[in-house]
Amino acid sequence: MKRRHPLRRIMIGVAATASGVVLLLALKQPSGSSVAVATVPPGGAAAPGAAAPRTAGGAPSEGAPAADVPAADAPAAGAPDDSAADEAGADTSGAPASKAPAANRPTKAAPPRERTVLGDAVDTQYGPVQVRLTLSGTRIVSAAAVQAPGSDAQSKSVTANAVPKLNQAAVTAQSARIDAVSGASYTSKGYQDSLQSALDKAGA
Repeated sequence: MKRRHPLRRIMIGVAATASGVVLLLALKQPSGSSVAVATVPPGGAAAPGAAAPRTAGGAPSEGAPAADVPAADAPAAGAPDDSAADEAGADTSGAPASKAPAANRPTKAAPPRERTVLGDAVDTQYGPVQVRLTLSGTRIVSAAAVQAPGSDAQSKSVTANAVPKLNQAAVTAQSARIDAVSGASYTSKGYQDSLQSALDKAGA
């Protein structure tokens, strides 16, 4: 008989021992979990390029180098983070902000319409005096005497001089508190009374 080489017997013993250890570890694993075991050749070194053993959860076992696997949820470098814009309520569409609804905008008030009010006819020693007012709201726009003394030449002359001054005074004063025109005291008094009655009718 040929005598076996002692080195070969040692290699076979090491391989048998390693197989027994691997089998023992596999039996100790909890039920439902699987262990990927790399076969170790008798020399003790793993084959180059062989994958590291992983546990049941897919993570590399302790002591094995982690594989360079890019994270699926990590944003690429330099990419904008949309979550911050969503939390801030920013509009990321690039469209301009919509204008405020027309119903919320203040509307410009229309100016008050002008109205005409006719005062009472007031009798004087030389004839009746009646004033007509044109108002915008409560403001006197213009005043005119629709009746004034003019029965004779003297009365006509006094009226022609006094009435324009009284009309201008009513617009300036915005009331019936106006001065009488010199030389036309009766006409001025009748004008003031008719003017006040027109303001009373207008509620001014």
